[in-house]
Amino acid sequence: MELSQRLKKIPPYLFVELDRLKRRKVEEGADVIDLGIGDPDIPTPQEIVETAKRALEKSEYHRYPANPGSLFFRKACAQYMKRRFGVTFDPEREVLALIGSKEGIAHFPIAFVNPGDIVLCPDPAYPVYHLGTIFTDGEPYYLPLTWDKDFLPDLGSIPEEILRRTKILWLNYPNNPTGAVASKEFFQEAIDLAKKYDFIVAHDSAYVELYFEEPPVSIFEVDGAKDVAIEFHSLSKTFCMTGWRIGFAVGNGEIVQALAKVKSNFDSGVFTAIQEAGAFALENLDTLVPPLRKIFQERRDFLYEELKKLGYELKKPQATFYLWVRVPSGYSSSEFCKKVLEELAIVVTPGNGFGSAGEGYFRIALTVDIERLKEAVRRLGTLKL
Repeated sequence: MELSQRLKKIPPYLFVELDRLKRRKVEEGADVIDLGIGDPDIPTPQEIVETAKRALEKSEYHRYPANPGSLFFRKACAQYMKRRFGVTFDPEREVLALIGSKEGIAHFPIAFVNPGDIVLCPDPAYPVYHLGTIFTDGEPYYLPLTWDKDFLPDLGSIPEEILRRTKILWLNYPNNPTGAVASKEFFQEAIDLAKKYDFIVAHDSAYVELYFEEPPVSIFEVDGAKDVAIEFHSLSKTFCMTGWRIGFAVGNGEIVQALAKVKSNFDSGVFTAIQEAGAFALENLDTLVPPLRKIFQERRDFLYEELKKLGYELKKPQATFYLWVRVPSGYSSSEFCKKVLEELAIVVTPGNGFGSAGEGYFRIALTVDIERLKEAVRRLGTLKL
């Protein structure tokens, strides 16, 4: 059976391949330490679970949900944005519930990208930005995120002929995979450029609450963002709710409503009981999230210091639960990660899986407890390079 040309352009999804290799190692009887996929090991806070249990008993929630999201959930999202960032959104027009932010990010180009349009994609990056572009027959133009620029794209280096063809600029801060954060000044530069060349800035803000020192900012804290931007938020990482599949988008009303139109033709919305749990989570973020942050900060501090002692090069991440580490000299990203898996039974992610500019790095996800991290460090200390 012949696959579509679009599907033929899509490489195997990075984490599917990692899972296959890991399963093979487990079948061999190895004690695998999985530092690959960014899926928190910490259970969802019990208060959120109990809220969902009560919501499941409401028979009115057993029917189709409101496609853009229940108004109570969208109001909770708007109130969170006002409380956390000081920005105001109309919950009826400028807020949209998502089946996890990945779903919204993947569908977003359908609303605006025509064949041959340019989408500016960071590299390395979450693969869905460029994959969504490919599915719409758009052309990804990659913006390298490099060590010397603190993993921020050099917007001033983009050729004018590319900017004139651009429909969307994807940004993601705090950043996966590098752990970098962006300033208001950087976001202002992006917004000013988008207004000059008439394109949309789409900001993936999935890790905005997983910070360790200073709280990261929203793109909507800068002047003019409401004219050209949309921001994607996720409850997955913030509340350790990856399996629940709930997130939201906020932004310019016309942009948000265009995505809502796409979604109304693709899905039937988020289960209302999960929206009730999500609203509770957002309303109680200030009590639910700090204990989770503390756990990830302990893991970050420990592993950062131990990797430095072992001679690895990395910058201390200010947010996310990832470490972005330079591969030892003499190895490609894939070669090193394969060696670590085969000899140490440790799964880490090769940087080139996030894009060609990720070559020379590997990513560690802080998604096992501190004792397992200590064992990982012990094993890494035995690795002959």
